[in-house]
Amino acid sequence: MMGVTHATSGAAAWIAVTGAAPLITTGLVPLSPIGVLAGTAVCAGAALLPDADHRSATIAHSVPILGRLAAGAVETVSGGHRHGAHSIIAVVLATVAAWGLSTAMVEVPRYGPLAIGAGLGTAALVCFGLKARDFVESWATAWVVGLLLGSFIVLAAPDEVRWFPLAVGLGMLMHLAGDFLTTGGLPGFLWPWVPRPPKPWRRIPVLNDLWRPNGYVALPLLGDAGSLREHVLGWALGLYCLAGAIGEVLLALGVDPVEVLTAFAG
Repeated sequence: MMGVTHATSGAAAWIAVTGAAPLITTGLVPLSPIGVLAGTAVCAGAALLPDADHRSATIAHSVPILGRLAAGAVETVSGGHRHGAHSIIAVVLATVAAWGLSTAMVEVPRYGPLAIGAGLGTAALVCFGLKARDFVESWATAWVVGLLLGSFIVLAAPDEVRWFPLAVGLGMLMHLAGDFLTTGGLPGFLWPWVPRPPKPWRRIPVLNDLWRPNGYVALPLLGDAGSLREHVLGWALGLYCLAGAIGEVLLALGVDPVEVLTAFAG
């Protein structure tokens, strides 16, 4: 799956899980509109993290030279693209790391303890998400916007950072789900053990697409990465994100989205 679709799926998942807009969200983890909107950008960025094992991925270009060096290091440690970084172990480790980052506090006079770790993490992930969706033209602009939002969350809404580990974990899970729906598939839930199917299985049509000869598993409903089906899904998810974001903005302004829809329909 392409980076832009990964980012969009992460944003959509966050809105669905945390949003309060009626009819289109579940509110399983209810948050304030600020938490929903900020977390949407963070989760979109987190949905790009598994591709840090790929030197040409969106995230590898986030910082000149250092970005590719970091991606190369992750690629080496994880065993290459779509190996360790695309596993449940990686999701767990990243979520734990995000929790650790969220506990990093700095005591600031008149403000008290500030979650500087979560603020920096928010800045980086917002940056990745914005650039993946091409909402900004340059990485410099993406970093400025990310730092501004991270600073706002830490200074103006310090209670909102508690959701940071959840956003990271959910975003990475959505990345894995997206790649699972393409022909490339994933190394499976048992990585680093990637069992290969028996030879008779490899000769059976359809089944050999689900459990591939290299041991990867897939449900390739989207076909190859970048396919027309993926683009259609990406557009649908993008429209969902737009509707969810508008709903949260209305709620933040004290306006009932259902009343607005009723007024338009009437």
